[in-house]
Amino acid sequence: MSAASVPAPTPAPVSTTTVTAPVPEAGPGGRLRLAGVLTMAGSGLANQTGAAIGSLAFPVLGPVGVVAVRQYVAALVLLAVGRPRPRSFTRRQWGPVLLLAVVFGTMNLSLYTAIDRVGLGLAVTLEFLGPLAIALAAARRRVDAGCALIAAAGAVTLMRPRPSTDYLGLGLGLLAALCWASYILLNRTVGRRVPGAQGPAAAAAVSAVLFLPVGVVLVVRHPPTAQAVVCAVAAGVLSSAVPYLADLLTLRFVPAAAFGLFMSVNPVLAALVGRFGLGQHLGLVDWAAVGAVVGANALSILVPRR
Repeated sequence: MSAASVPAPTPAPVSTTTVTAPVPEAGPGGRLRLAGVLTMAGSGLANQTGAAIGSLAFPVLGPVGVVAVRQYVAALVLLAVGRPRPRSFTRRQWGPVLLLAVVFGTMNLSLYTAIDRVGLGLAVTLEFLGPLAIALAAARRRVDAGCALIAAAGAVTLMRPRPSTDYLGLGLGLLAALCWASYILLNRTVGRRVPGAQGPAAAAAVSAVLFLPVGVVLVVRHPPTAQAVVCAVAAGVLSSAVPYLADLLTLRFVPAAAFGLFMSVNPVLAALVGRFGLGQHLGLVDWAAVGAVVGANALSILVPRR
């Protein structure tokens, strides 16, 4: 959900589903919860691995081309699951759906461009500030104010001036964070106005249509190689289809708080995939900043509410 993921109702979201099924307490329930944790781990790794594989196609397709292919894949998956009936939508329903489509495309485009400029770990960490800000803004506890300060310190550390600092890349990471926060709020509105998953599915379809001209221009001007297309499609499958379906399954057996807590590990997974998959190194200070952002979210979720 990243971001790269799909919509979410939890403090650190990536799914359009809500928790409706009770979580079993014993016996087979323990195995179900274990399966849910393993599914969450697989989902997070698939998401970040997909982004890493997609970046391999940047030299041929560029971030815009990779995002275009990812939008096509996301649209196919969500249309199959949501089965929207757009002719039945009212003007009141179309408004947030269209906004969601624009935010969806902008979010992925800004994130993938940031990945191209500053690396996977930093880009995903900056993007994660969006859902974290939503979660902390909705809280009314002193500990959440402390978590906000910790996260802010981590963000400032990541963006500290250095000779090689790419301020445009950092700015695009923050734009992705703003888009993800808007994405969450818009999804809540769409969820109230449009039944089931029809709203997100329609938004994904509109976003894919908006990227169609991009795909046509790329094919005409710079015919892509088969390897680049495979990498882009793999990014769409691993970063859109797999996380969406995995989250749909996971939220049946894992409490929403545990789901949100585990999703906060995504910046760490992104940094590890960037390190071992793409050779993108982070210094100790950067790792500490990533840990501060992740720790702020974990602390906010773990401290019990009155």
